[in-house]
Amino acid sequence: MTTLTHRARRTEVSKNSEKKMESEEDSNWEKSPDNEDSADSKDIRLTLMEEVLLLGLKDKESNINNWIAWWLTPVIPALWGAEGYTSFWNDCISSGLRGGILIELAMRGRICLEPLTMRKKRLLDRKVLLKSDSPTGDVLLDETLKHIKATEPTETVQTWIELLTGETWNPFKLQYQLRNVRERIAKNLVEKGILTTEKQNFLLFDMTTHPVTNTTEKQRLVKKLQDSVLERWVNDPQRMDKRTLALLVLAHSSDVLENVFSSLTDDKY
Repeated sequence: MTTLTHRARRTEVSKNSEKKMESEEDSNWEKSPDNEDSADSKDIRLTLMEEVLLLGLKDKESNINNWIAWWLTPVIPALWGAEGYTSFWNDCISSGLRGGILIELAMRGRICLEPLTMRKKRLLDRKVLLKSDSPTGDVLLDETLKHIKATEPTETVQTWIELLTGETWNPFKLQYQLRNVRERIAKNLVEKGILTTEKQNFLLFDMTTHPVTNTTEKQRLVKKLQDSVLERWVNDPQRMDKRTLALLVLAHSSDVLENVFSSLTDDKY
């Protein structure tokens, strides 16, 4: 009887410690220096996916600098002033957003990668392991967490990105595809007061777009990335904050990093 009591106490202590670690990781995410760069954005907490999408959305400035929009203006006059959508020619952002979901889950202590062995696998070839299935409060993150929990055997990072984007030849695994990710992330940004929703005409069809209303937040995000590359961590990139580094990698893989540096002068570029 005493043994059973001790086991029950150990189990309870273990569960309490796990919950404490999860709450600490969530609070660390909320208190991250990247989320408190300015007083204007102090109350706005953006996920990595939201930041990548925000960087990829067309605005007035990017349209003026876009030669394709200039070339198509005689054919589609409305395209010149159109904003609030991701480039039609960008086929990388879908996988980039899914990668952002995995990194966000890892930073919140919900998943991790299998330990390194003597074989030294590539990052994309390492298995994704579940650490905790506690809800994060974000629908996309929790949906992905549910898929990871239900999958046996465990899959690699590369496989999960393919499954979440629906780029798999296995019909039994199409259930893991996350649908309408861009639209769902955009709606989150609308709720946070950064974007708005409009209908814009593109010659033959109407399309729902999400123009930026809080330009201060996007400018803050762009300036943060510019400073981290050009000034703050030039001589010591290994000390760069993990979230900032993750955002730079995701922006590059999503083909939206060019938007960050397009406003730079020639000497800085």
